[in-house]
Amino acid sequence: MKIAKEETEIIEVWIFDGHKMTNNEQGKRIDWLISNYLTRIASDSTGWIVLYQDPEDKRYWEKNHPQGHLQGGGPRILTMLSDSDAKTKYNL
Repeated sequence: MKIAKEETEIIEVWIFDGHKMTNNEQGKRIDWLISNYLTRIASDSTGWIVLYQDPEDKRYWEKNHPQGHLQGGGPRILTMLSDSDAKTKYNL
């Protein structure tokens, strides 16, 4: 469940099962990572974009909703940010 060294993105996909929308395994993984593993560091002024840090390798991960026009903000994506990008964007 943790994030492998070679990963740079984890992308959630919503699936319509004929009755409701559910998330794929990557969406469930994002849920687990942000609830149980990653450390929340900062967020933007809206609270929709959140910066996390991996407690083991110290990489920064940004959770975003690239299809924010959809109900509930749409599927999420976790994207690795470089140290300099994270520090600049979030004034760390």
